[in-house]
Amino acid sequence: MPASPWPAIDGIAYGGDYNPEQWPRDVWPEDVRLMREAGVNLVSVGIFSWALIEVSENVFDFGWLDEILGLLHEGGIAVDLGTPTASPPAWFFAAHPDARAVNRDGVPMGFGSRGMASHSHPAYLDAATRIADALAARYAEHPAVVMWHVHNEYGVPVGEDYSPASVAAWRAWLRTRYGSLDGLNSAWGTAFWGQHYVDWEHVGAPATAPSTLNPAQKLDWARFTDDRLRACFVAERDAIRAHSDLPVTTNFMANQHTGTDLWAWAREVDIVSDDHYLWAADEEGEIGLAIAADLSRSVGGGKPWILMEHSTSAVNWQPRNIAKRPGEMARNSLSHFARGADGILFFQWRAGRSGAEKFHSAMLPHAGADSRVFREVVDLGATLGRLGEVRGSSVPAEVAILWDFESFWAQDLEWRPSEDLSHGERIRAYYEALWREGITVDFALPGHDLSGYKLVIAPAQYLLRQADADNLNAYVAAGGTLVVSYFSAVVDENDAVHAGGFAAPLRPALGIRVEEHLPLREGVTTTVRFGDDDLTADVWHEHLVLAGAQTRGSYVDGPGAGMPAVTRNAHGAGVGWYVSTRPDAAGLRTILDEVLADAGVALPGIPAGLEVVRRRGADADYVFAINHAASDLSLDLTGTDLISGSDAAGSLTVRAGDVAVVRTQRAASGGGR
Repeated sequence: MPASPWPAIDGIAYGGDYNPEQWPRDVWPEDVRLMREAGVNLVSVGIFSWALIEVSENVFDFGWLDEILGLLHEGGIAVDLGTPTASPPAWFFAAHPDARAVNRDGVPMGFGSRGMASHSHPAYLDAATRIADALAARYAEHPAVVMWHVHNEYGVPVGEDYSPASVAAWRAWLRTRYGSLDGLNSAWGTAFWGQHYVDWEHVGAPATAPSTLNPAQKLDWARFTDDRLRACFVAERDAIRAHSDLPVTTNFMANQHTGTDLWAWAREVDIVSDDHYLWAADEEGEIGLAIAADLSRSVGGGKPWILMEHSTSAVNWQPRNIAKRPGEMARNSLSHFARGADGILFFQWRAGRSGAEKFHSAMLPHAGADSRVFREVVDLGATLGRLGEVRGSSVPAEVAILWDFESFWAQDLEWRPSEDLSHGERIRAYYEALWREGITVDFALPGHDLSGYKLVIAPAQYLLRQADADNLNAYVAAGGTLVVSYFSAVVDENDAVHAGGFAAPLRPALGIRVEEHLPLREGVTTTVRFGDDDLTADVWHEHLVLAGAQTRGSYVDGPGAGMPAVTRNAHGAGVGWYVSTRPDAAGLRTILDEVLADAGVALPGIPAGLEVVRRRGADADYVFAINHAASDLSLDLTGTDLISGSDAAGSLTVRAGDVAVVRTQRAASGGGR
């Protein structure tokens, strides 16, 4: 492990991905000068530079890298030094054409884009660890280098690999997992469609087939792919650790929902780092941003993390790449900071003139230093310089939302009851309802220790292991409040329906039986009577039978007419709620108002459009108030705004589009983490 879990940088880390190799040497001193003007103190270097460092197999040229690291160090700018293994050079593929990744249709992926080679090919693994070892051996003691950055965005764009090397590794992985073909046949349910195996060599990858494939096989393939990618990271990380005790990371993609299990990955890195880019089609991208930030903090166990990449303005790879308007970059950055990111970095420092990302925004745009974007970059650097005392503080939460990548992989397989079943949509719906109320959440796995949370929500827990169900039942029995949404606890870890039927493992906590799924036709809406309110719902009904629970809402019409729709069950000292349909946003808030009261979670009472997050320091709290609205908004608060230096005495006014970070008296702990 590293000597310190955080890079040796004063204050908040600020900077971005720097690609000096794309520019003439006479530009480099100007870059350093402008970085200093902007308050930059950390840049990532070398992430896509394999071909310029190892110019042919085992022949290295470090001259240009020596020079730029020296210039950055002289300028007081620290370096997150990358291993460039996300993009092997042309000479590698010429020497090892069979090391190319192969897609599901059996087509080898060609050179000229980005993306790693086959994650299981020995030549790639040897070459990747060789260059990681060479870089660490040369720069472990370099005064500019404060941390290591392995690879780039594992799983994007290359995750699955159907090459012969991968299939051989897959069979070895299955032997280790199941021990015997009998174990594999049992787990995969191969009696169905005559898929029984009698020889390991007959077990192939789930490549293109005449019809849908065995879902248990595909689920294991997702696990295998994630495991192989992580093994590549571990091999490079360990090569670095042979020379250096500086922290090692790799950049996650928390908002992409890729085939990487970030809970497992977070256990392997010294610091969680994430790349986040707004989805332009999302008109309230600040909510999706908050989800990704809270997930990044959560997978890291609540410790400070680094926003390794985001954009100053538009990206270049979405159907419509919307530019950020004045102040939006600062709001985005400070929302990540509010949710635990003690490093704020961008892709990239200087906008590139050539290549596929020349229309991607940068800290120093094509318009140069005399531009709105660069002036905002300078202003943000100055703002972060005033917020150094916040570094290292935690983000408390009383509510947890379950986020289980394996369950998502399973739910996304073919032939589900409705194409409208979306784990991303359900998590966003529940999260958004809490976000609008100003309630901060952690994310968690169903097997985690949940005792510190007043409320746990399972919006999309399609796959649920029995041991994890036991944990949730025990959480409720001990006094917790649990909310479970529809199409949850349906299958076990092998995508087999639970003995006892749908949701059976959670029957103690929920007090219901799900007899049948009743999906709705496209565009159909129905009504749920909840107390004195009529709620609008769509997509889904279920035939529920009470097994101890009480009905809190009933279907007025639709296939579930007259049946329970929302139930509440007392179990031990706690309560389990079940919501068997998809209420609209207003209806979900109505249900959650009662749930939050059940759980003893107080509503902060903040105005619409104001995002409020609290970080907890050793001697003070820091309240972030981010105004996403077009008008000024006020918040009941007393303290000192660290950005403006002004005092708030009972009331704080945050101007439209602005941000305040108020040091205030330490709040009494209200539970949570």
